[in-house]
Amino acid sequence: MTDFSRRDALALLAAFGLAGPFAKGARADDGLAFAAPRPFSFDTLIEGAKRRAGDVYKPPQSKGAQILAKIDYDQHNKIRYRLDRALKVNGGKSRVALFHPGALFPLPVGMHLVDGGSSRELTYRSDYFDMPDDSPAKQLPGDIGFAGFRVMGADTERDWLAFLGYAYFRSSGELDQFGQSARALAIDVAMPTPEEFPRFTDFYFAPSQDGDLTIYCSLDSPRVTGALRMDMIKNGTVVMDISARYFAREDIARFGIAPLTSMFWFSEANRERGADWRPEVHDTDGLSIWTGAGERLWRPLNNPDRVMTSSFADENPKGFGLMQRDRNFENYEDDGVFYEKRPSVWIEPKGQWGRGQVQLVEIPTDDEIHDNIVAYWLAEKPVKRGDAMALDYKLTWAKDEPHPASVGHVIATRIGRGGIPGQPRPPGVFKLVVDFAGGPISSLAKQGEPVEAVVTASSGVISNISCYANKAEDSWRALFDLTPANGDPCELRLFLKKDGVPLTETWLYQFLPPRRTG
Repeated sequence: MTDFSRRDALALLAAFGLAGPFAKGARADDGLAFAAPRPFSFDTLIEGAKRRAGDVYKPPQSKGAQILAKIDYDQHNKIRYRLDRALKVNGGKSRVALFHPGALFPLPVGMHLVDGGSSRELTYRSDYFDMPDDSPAKQLPGDIGFAGFRVMGADTERDWLAFLGYAYFRSSGELDQFGQSARALAIDVAMPTPEEFPRFTDFYFAPSQDGDLTIYCSLDSPRVTGALRMDMIKNGTVVMDISARYFAREDIARFGIAPLTSMFWFSEANRERGADWRPEVHDTDGLSIWTGAGERLWRPLNNPDRVMTSSFADENPKGFGLMQRDRNFENYEDDGVFYEKRPSVWIEPKGQWGRGQVQLVEIPTDDEIHDNIVAYWLAEKPVKRGDAMALDYKLTWAKDEPHPASVGHVIATRIGRGGIPGQPRPPGVFKLVVDFAGGPISSLAKQGEPVEAVVTASSGVISNISCYANKAEDSWRALFDLTPANGDPCELRLFLKKDGVPLTETWLYQFLPPRRTG
């Protein structure tokens, strides 16, 4: 994972939600130029990916590279797609507006409309866009192509879906606020070798019988090719039914499936890691896992001092995702970017994914502009040259998990000085406080019945365990002290039970030693 590749990818993500509004036009909905129709089906797209996997990889070339380099962030923001030139899909139920190429996204991406068994590629024309007279884009060749796209409904200019850069995409979800991103694949994240970023090369927009839009995607990369079908349904939540077919050109050490990318700077648990006036700053606050055995896991996110990779072994997982559970504005106090509205994203495998692990990669950051969290599924069987992989899953952008647990869930994690109030505080001891709510524990909180907190640690000493009902919130609070054994991270595990029966999901936490200063 080279610094250049990571910065490049993050710059692309930053451009997602900050581009200017679309241009309004007075002309009729015409003037789009298309190439001649060609036969199309998902099967032919898959066959093309399979065929390319046997060919030597050819790096893509951008036309007019020197001119594109002049279209920086500010210049690009002045180039706006005309809404009267939007591609209409499903009889106009979905409208597609295009991004112009620029310095951050110079590589052309093909845009195609599907009609029956054929597709037509949209030809670039500068009059699809409104731009200043002195824009460098006016000097570009006529076949420069497009960089990506946004999707809007029939009666709104506000987009709910965007694809821009490499194989990244994201949706505003149920609360109409963009946040974390998804991508097709993550290759060699947090490895000694450079991270590889597959890219979508072509998009095919097709009508959807039961949804809002179907998008077919062609993918290419030095070590893998692919073809994907995404059926989109927007009904409050945004649900993507994804069928992906991949073909390996070469061996791949870490083949991340259904990856999610997010930002976590600090929360109530690690407030000292941020130097900011706001109480919390994050797109998501935890990783949720529903194991194949039915256990619910919750892992609060961290902002470590070095890149950390955590693995959660499983077989045929029922689902996982990066969640934004804290929905209280008062905990963020940011009326400009509204972190409390950022979408949670849930991955739900279809069929048997076998043995493997959910991997969580946490990268140090000192600002909110860097996406520093990655989560994905890594199969136990390594990917070898010539392998063909068929992966189907559902991806949901929502406020909450689409399949809520019947047990209680974590609502907050806090850390402070250990010991007993009013007595001398022992050095090097930390108190951890975890709040649970929902499920059967809510009624138990009202009744005041006893509940037991079960705590384990990979190292160090646990002491002063207690658990009590917080009747003001119908929740339960578990507290304990941790005396770390050394300067290494400590893996903690906690859940609540009564009469031997678990009442909550399992809280997993990687306790990091205090950041050294001076």
